[in-house]
Amino acid sequence: MDILLSIKPKYVKSILEGEKRYEFRKAIFRNRSVNRVFIYSSAPVKRIVALFEISRIIEDHPSALWDQTRDHAGINDADFFSYFAGRSKGYAIGIENLKKFDTPIDPKEENPGFVPPQSYCYVHGLPAAE
Repeated sequence: MDILLSIKPKYVKSILEGEKRYEFRKAIFRNRSVNRVFIYSSAPVKRIVALFEISRIIEDHPSALWDQTRDHAGINDADFFSYFAGRSKGYAIGIENLKKFDTPIDPKEENPGFVPPQSYCYVHGLPAAE
C-alpha cells in the first residue's frame, strides 16, 4: 500500500539532499502495511517529486524521538520542538531507497479534482507506482 505525504519544499530539499532521513508526524496513518511513500512538495511546487520506502516508524515522546533521530533529522531542534509542542507522542518515519523523479508528477493531470492532503492520503495507480 502506498501513501502520499504533503511536505514543505524546504524539507523536501533536505530529504533529496540526504540530510533528512526521517519525516516527522504528529499522527500516523492507520494502516501500518504502508511501505512506500510518495512525496508531494507543497506550494509553490505542487508536484509529486519522489518516492521512498519506509525503513521503520518510531513512536515515542518528542524528546526521545529527538535523541534517536537528531543526527539525521534535517531540521533544527527549535523547529522540531515547536512542531511537537504540547504533544506527548510523535512519530518519525525512516526514509530509505529514495527515488527522485526526473520529471515530477502533476497530480492534477492524473486527477483534475486533486486536492493536496493536509497530512497524507492513500494512493493507488500513480504512474511511478506501477
